[in-house]
Amino acid sequence: MTAIDFAAFVDELAAVSGETIRPFFRSALSVENKSRSGSFDPVTAADRAAETAMRALIKKTFPAHGVIGEEFPPDRPDAEYVWILDPIDGTKSFICGMPAWGTLIALTRHGDPIYGLMHQPFTQEQFSGDGDGARYRGPAGDRVLRTRACASLADAIMLTTSPLLMNDADLRSFRRVEEAVRLSRYGGDCYAYCVLAAGHIDLVIETELQPHDVLALIPIIEGAGGIMTTWENDRPHNGGRIIAAGDARVHAQAMKLLQG
Repeated sequence: MTAIDFAAFVDELAAVSGETIRPFFRSALSVENKSRSGSFDPVTAADRAAETAMRALIKKTFPAHGVIGEEFPPDRPDAEYVWILDPIDGTKSFICGMPAWGTLIALTRHGDPIYGLMHQPFTQEQFSGDGDGARYRGPAGDRVLRTRACASLADAIMLTTSPLLMNDADLRSFRRVEEAVRLSRYGGDCYAYCVLAAGHIDLVIETELQPHDVLALIPIIEGAGGIMTTWENDRPHNGGRIIAAGDARVHAQAMKLLQG
């Protein structure tokens, strides 16, 4: 498989998912709560339809590859190459008619993400990366993504999806960082990591993430020159408590506050 063939396939994968999802957005769609703990974890027909379409295209084109998606059981999860799919990351924003959501597509080899894509079909934007580089394509043109320099938390802008998703102990740690930054904003899900890669913000801090929430974003963040780890400074591949920063200096300062 050449680089051109791969790029064309990923574009087709994104197009198929986007065409499936767009008719559902800002429509009177039904919402199911798939949480078993009493919290609200919504899933829609758009999530399931998009993942079904992507799985079918992957199986047709790369039958030896595995697929792990958010909505259906894994298929060949021990294969050398495995696609990780999150058809709508930010479903709560999606059902509210807010555009801060996207489709996450990652390709892993032996468990390591070697390519990641965030596709936002409503705004017609794509953020992609392979760990060595990252690119943006959309209405604003096609350009290389680079994080921005930021030497101090006092100059940093930070995003999180919602502090209400954090347990009490993690929230106390998060508040220490929030008190130190210049500006803190809520909302964004996967989009927050992409604007970090694009150099618009400096820090994203979250908790309770799953592998399908992060694996596509790692090659984008790292390809743009940023850093993404757990709060324990481990690899972020398994999700959990995640911190992403555009500058290693801000990452180090935030880590000290998170760890108390």
